[in-house]
Amino acid sequence: MKEFIQSLPKVELHLHLEGTLEPELMFALAKRNDVDIPFNSIDQVRDAYSFHNLQSFLDIYYQGANVLINEQDFFDLTWAYLRRCQGDNVLHTEVFFDPQTHTARGISFETVVNGIHRALVQGATELGISSKLIMCFLRHLDEESAFKTLQQAQPHRDKIVAVGLDSSEIGHPPAKFERVFKNAITLGFLTVAHAGEEGAASNISEALNLLQITRIDHGVRCSEDETLVKQLVSERIPLTVCPLSNIKLKVFDTMAQHNIVELLRKGLCVTINSDDPAYFGGYMVDNFSAVANAHPMSKMEIAQFTFNAIAASFISKSEKERLRIVTQSYLDLHP
Repeated sequence: MKEFIQSLPKVELHLHLEGTLEPELMFALAKRNDVDIPFNSIDQVRDAYSFHNLQSFLDIYYQGANVLINEQDFFDLTWAYLRRCQGDNVLHTEVFFDPQTHTARGISFETVVNGIHRALVQGATELGISSKLIMCFLRHLDEESAFKTLQQAQPHRDKIVAVGLDSSEIGHPPAKFERVFKNAITLGFLTVAHAGEEGAASNISEALNLLQITRIDHGVRCSEDETLVKQLVSERIPLTVCPLSNIKLKVFDTMAQHNIVELLRKGLCVTINSDDPAYFGGYMVDNFSAVANAHPMSKMEIAQFTFNAIAASFISKSEKERLRIVTQSYLDLHP
């Protein structure tokens, strides 16, 4: 099964670029940009990546982002992730970035988005990996900051396919950003939102009803509301689940307790993703393997995560069909 998972075509829909900042790159960028970081070695950085909840993770996450200053830094960050995708046979990825994390430090929106975009374009031509870029609003900041960020994004509409909502879920319900998302939809952006990770299932319903989102990021706590589960099944609303992240942040104590396979077998459009892999201990193959090792599954069930991700992606119908054929061909050769 290990070899099957390694070579299985994959599509990733829930990945924070800032969360791919490996300790080695953090040190290299800190040195290049003459940025002081409170660590004396790469091992110290790895030790700091041990945290006990979402907030303690976010604290080190934002601290690490301080080394990202120039357009080349954002290119290098994105390119390093794309090389990981190549190794894990990820054929398409839809990545998040948090502009407010950087503009608050005096880094221009253009610097961030241009560095990322340049790497994504190069990834398509040199690595054969297609991609889409999703801009997230930080939900612990206010509505005014989100509106300002949406305005900054408008000149880059050709680079950004959707807007999302991430950061601390507790105390920051979807309703806080209802007007922002309504405006974003008017401007032509697609919409996603983190909900039902550390927050209750009601956040999922609220995100669907108030923000008019097309895809739920995380969403594992939907199982608390059977009516909601039935809605997700009937409307084929995708969940971008991040298994290793959920264990690291104590959403579930063990992978054996994780509900992703149960949700898959109930007919939900669940997908496997790596979230913030530098911090949570693994990229796509690691996440697929962790789920398969904890839950006896058939190859068809494992491949269904890819088929679901293809269906849930923001690419064209023709490109979805191409990826479906590639995945089915692989499955046919490895029954």
